[in-house]
Amino acid sequence: MIPNPAVDVPVQGEGIIVIPARYASSRYPGKPLALLRGATGIAQPLIARSIAAARSARLPLPLHIATDDDRIAAAVQALGEQPVLTPASCLNGTERVAAAIEALAISPSYAINFQGDALLTPPQFVAALADWMERHPDCAVATVAVPCSASVYAHLVIDQAAGRSGGTTVVVDSKGRALYFSKRVLPFMGGPPLEGAIPVLLHLGLYAYRPEALQRYRALPPSPAELAEGLEQLRFLHHGIPIDVVVLDAPDWDPIELNNPSDLAPIEAILAARGLA
Repeated sequence: MIPNPAVDVPVQGEGIIVIPARYASSRYPGKPLALLRGATGIAQPLIARSIAAARSARLPLPLHIATDDDRIAAAVQALGEQPVLTPASCLNGTERVAAAIEALAISPSYAINFQGDALLTPPQFVAALADWMERHPDCAVATVAVPCSASVYAHLVIDQAAGRSGGTTVVVDSKGRALYFSKRVLPFMGGPPLEGAIPVLLHLGLYAYRPEALQRYRALPPSPAELAEGLEQLRFLHHGIPIDVVVLDAPDWDPIELNNPSDLAPIEAILAARGLA
């Protein structure tokens, strides 16, 4: 195993960004090393594109890549980044972010979890989430969602009908806090509305947590819904930890995640259309 590097401890109160990356994905083994081609036709591994996407937010926050796999660690080092080794026992990205903070021996004000498969996340969303945590010191956990476009809605429904998980939706209350997340399309509709906005919020793989919320999360058992849906954030809701949902305007592209091999082609098409190498 590659040892964790010595790092400078960030100033107390400063946030950090962590990209959790594991090899043994049940739906897509080796996903962080999957190659994607952009506008130039040159293939780059997913982890490289995720790092570039996180850095494009241009926030003055330290960036760490948390993994438990030597192959991913080597790929990260080849990109000039230093991986943070975390236990293979981490059940999900949230636990891995918590483990990274422990391994780094730091005390940030908050940690942003930039999901390793969410390479199409708009940089302004990362900045908006950081701003939310800085303006709402009482917020324990926050995440981002966008209104579903017709094309994203169609993508979700097609994947759902085929038994694939093409994305996650979220239902919020009147205060903008999450009621439930699901890999099903919620709320249920028989089909897209004939007119008006589609009342479905697409949840993006972007979170921010206070260290105290992460510590509590690691100490709590997985919830039944978390295990059934395969959605780590449901553990917070099950145990009464609220999640603020920051609803932002959808970008000019569909911010789909690389959940399945079938997502490669549409993601590469978006990279090419946006002129991203």
